[in-house]
Amino acid sequence: MLDIIVLAAGKGTRMKSALPKVLHPVGGKPMLGHVLDTARSLDAENLNVVIGHGAELVEQQFQADDVRFAIQAEQLGTGHAVQQAQRFIRPDAITLILYGDVPLILADTLAELINDLPKTAMALLTVELEDPTGYGRIIRDENGNVTAIVEQKDASEEQTLIREGNTGVMAIWGEDLLRWLPQLQDNNAQKEYYLTDVIALAQAEGKTIRTVVVDEEREVLGVNDRQQQAVLERYYQQRLAEQAMRAGATLLDPSRFDCRGELTLGQDVIIDVNCVIEGKVSLGDGVVIGPNCHLKDTSIAAGTHVKANTVCEEATIGENCDVGPFARVRPGTVLAQGAKLGNFVETKKANIGVGSKVNHLTYIGDANIGEGVNVGAGTITCNYDGVNKFKTEIKSGAFIGSNSSLVAPVTIGENATVAAGSTITSEVDDESLGVARGKQRNIKGWARPTKQKN
Repeated sequence: MLDIIVLAAGKGTRMKSALPKVLHPVGGKPMLGHVLDTARSLDAENLNVVIGHGAELVEQQFQADDVRFAIQAEQLGTGHAVQQAQRFIRPDAITLILYGDVPLILADTLAELINDLPKTAMALLTVELEDPTGYGRIIRDENGNVTAIVEQKDASEEQTLIREGNTGVMAIWGEDLLRWLPQLQDNNAQKEYYLTDVIALAQAEGKTIRTVVVDEEREVLGVNDRQQQAVLERYYQQRLAEQAMRAGATLLDPSRFDCRGELTLGQDVIIDVNCVIEGKVSLGDGVVIGPNCHLKDTSIAAGTHVKANTVCEEATIGENCDVGPFARVRPGTVLAQGAKLGNFVETKKANIGVGSKVNHLTYIGDANIGEGVNVGAGTITCNYDGVNKFKTEIKSGAFIGSNSSLVAPVTIGENATVAAGSTITSEVDDESLGVARGKQRNIKGWARPTKQKN
């Protein structure tokens, strides 16, 4: 059995923010969200979060059936924080201690820590650091056994040279933790109750201190300021870029790839530089995404090319479509196979049929467009009267001339034509020409205005 306690009560003073530290994002997700998702993957029976600064905000965002909260009203150290969740600790379960500001720890690492942990031992996650400043140092005896953890401010000059640091992550049998928590003392430079003091208590009882050493220090790096947040953001994006390439995608520059959600990839996908992925995005076989595109909660089917500087949000794009450059595909847009949206086209709640083209400088909103329709440059569907939205229906084979305004609700019939420059306010019948524009007048001898002198 497994219980998890996540310590997430800190203010994060160095973040210089009104937002609780654990709510700051990495990869578009709050740090605490990463930790809870990893914790859930371990199949823990109890998931407990200790909150303090900004407790209401944190609880509101992460309220769930499988999460219980404990309040640490006064931050008096990690040992004190775990004491606040003491009532959730089961004697016959392993308690795994995690941290809400250490977002990128891997489930495989934690599984190695907790698997087959005997009742005669506890487990500690450590890391070899290039610069261990600020970390508690792992003290070992001549046989390599852990004897203590010494915090930076309590360490001797010799101890500060030790490069093996404490991550704070540990696994302890509940019955041991319940026995040791009341014995913690605050007789240290910080006047805090350190959870690390359980190491000495475990050793005094003859317990084995099992250690797992992390290879990559960024996996267990905590965030205390914006600079560390940026370091983890790049590391996280590097991990996701590597995953995408292993899945068969070509990233033209992996260092300029940002995924802030879930990306599902087919084969032979190409993603150019500076693209941002948010929410749930699916890219089918052979999809090409040009530079500087933003895709959010969008599905793009095989063979489609999304050209540079295009934004797609909550859209469904079919096979072999051509979108952009500089297109804005807004929520509710559905493109059927072979449809085309050109430069500076905006769509919203628009169904665009097989092979239909909306090539330039056009707005299509609240519209159903059939198959093989051509919509000329500068066309708009006038779908809003200031209060209500209305539908425009353009049936298959229709041709909409440039600079036309289609005032909804209105229907354009099959194979109908709308003359350029028309303002259409009523139905155009099948195979008919709709013309709605003022008669041209030429005024001879008309004098242009001249600039008046001051």
